Formats: sequence, structure tokens, C-alpha cells
Amino acid sequence: MRALLDIKKYWNYIYYSAKSRLKAEVTNSYLSWVWWVLEPFCFMLIYTAIFGYIFESGEQYFPVYIFIGNTIWGFFSKTISASVTMIRDNEVIIAKVYIPKYILLIVEMLVNGFKMLISFGLTGVMMVFFRVPISIKILWVVPVMLVLFLVTFGLGALLMHGGVYISDLAYVMNICLNMMMYFTGIFFSIENRVPEPFCTILGIGNPIAFLLTSTRKAIMYMSSPDLGVLAVWFVIALLLSVFGIKTIYKNENNYVKIM
Repeated sequence: MRALLDIKKYWNYIYYSAKSRLKAEVTNSYLSWVWWVLEPFCFMLIYTAIFGYIFESGEQYFPVYIFIGNTIWGFFSKTISASVTMIRDNEVIIAKVYIPKYILLIVEMLVNGFKMLISFGLTGVMMVFFRVPISIKILWVVPVMLVLFLVTFGLGALLMHGGVYISDLAYVMNICLNMMMYFTGIFFSIENRVPEPFCTILGIGNPIAFLLTSTRKAIMYMSSPDLGVLAVWFVIALLLSVFGIKTIYKNENNYVKIM
């Protein structure tokens, strides 16, 4: 309840901080916001050429398949990577003005979430171009994205706290994220390419792999996600978020002293 009241109280700060971040990124750029679409689109072309033609991946609508994977992974990895050093990077603000420290994480998620939303807009254009069929099942993307945001927030909040005490955590997380990327199924189908029991372990035990597969099922293949697994990850993400917020509330007064 305290967290919800604080989010409501600092909502104007969250909104204008995220808005100013987005404006600052494109202020001196010739292509402005086009970069938010151009970057994932270029990566999609590269990955399509490498995995679609050189390694002959057989997934249907492969460019759209890759683009969805790269978009969701980009949101998660950028947010998690930034969360580790977030408190240290904002030491000047934290030392002068009190704000619940997880508010900084919410700002980061809004920035990356807005970019993800623009990329999904381009996904719609690509689906029309490649004639990908659409059904009412696409609405399952909404609860899947909710779980994605909760998982990202819960992990990010814990890493924010850990990053204050462990300065090397940023290097460790970069290695972990690079490893995790190849076990998430961005470039291939875990269900079709990985043998059992590793297929089930990766497909269910890796939340981003499961959510990524569920998003593709809803958008591209007109099918529903595994609701049981989705519910389990929702509960786990909710518990992680609550634990992360409580940890930050308990220790945030010591952050400035430690830094």
C-alpha cells in the first residue's frame, strides 16, 4: 500500500523524468525518434540473414519472429543492465532530494517500454507485409506484458539494492545477460530446436523465454499461452516485486552513506 501511494505521489516526477529522458536522447540526432525503430530493425535484418539464411532456420514468418524476440529482449536487458548501477548513477539526486529509489527503476521501465511500444507498432506493419494472420488470441499479449513488466521490476529492484553494496555486480550481470540471451530463444524456437528435458527446463524455467514464446504464439500463431505457467510466473514476479520494494524501503537510508 505504501508503494502504491508513493507511486501516485511521485507520478508527475516519473512522467516528466521519462519524457525528458526520451527528448534528450533525440535532441541532437538527425533521425530523431526514428533511431528507436531503426536499431531493432537493423538487428532484425542481420539476425535474419545469419540465422534465417546461413543457418537455415525454419520458423514461419522468420523476420517477424526475430523482431518480436529482439524487441522484448531489448526491453528486459536494457532495464536490468541499467538497474544495477542506477542508484550510483543518480547519487547527486538521491543525496539532495528524497524519492523512493525504485521510482528511478519505474522511470527506466517507462523509457524502454515506450521504445518497445513503438517497435511493436512496426511489428504490425511487418505482419501486414508478410501476411501474418491475426485472431482474437492476440489479446493475450496484454497479460503476458503485465507479467514481463512485473518480472523486470522485481529483478531490477533487487539488483538496484545489490548494486549499491557490490560494485562488481554490473560486470557479473553483463556476463549473465549475454549468456541468458542465447538461452531465451530470440533466434530460434526452443520447442523445436532443443531436445527434452532441456526444452521444458528452458521454456518454463526461464521467464523471458516463456514470455517471449507466449507473445509469439498470441501474435503470430493464433494460440493461447500456457495459463498455468503464466499464473505461476505472475505470482513469482509479484513476490519478487514486493520483496524488492521492502528491501529498498528498509535500506535506502544507508545508500548515500555507503556510496
